[in-house]
Amino acid sequence: MESKVVEKDERIIAMLIYLISFFTAFIGPLVIWLLKKEESEFVDYHGKEYLNFFISYTVYSIISAILIILLIGFILLWVVGIAALIFTILAAIKAYEGQEYRIPFIFRIL
Repeated sequence: MESKVVEKDERIIAMLIYLISFFTAFIGPLVIWLLKKEESEFVDYHGKEYLNFFISYTVYSIISAILIILLIGFILLWVVGIAALIFTILAAIKAYEGQEYRIPFIFRIL
């Protein structure tokens, strides 16, 4: 991955995609991404990364909820929730640092 100089405004907006997700889950990051994706490749990258992350971890949560029938779902829901929290915080930090962070275990749809 080549090193690019990313403006501070772009880094803050990319970081906000992740931080606002704690309050609005899907709508806030989607709105920021849709408004700013044309202006910045960096924000576009992080917007796509977050939306892929959200879709993937929603699927993991649904599968875990179904597996509650087998009792393993209780553990999996906790694991998915903690992983989502950690990866969101890491992605916000990396975005602020100007890095293109790839969140682990996600489907690349967008």
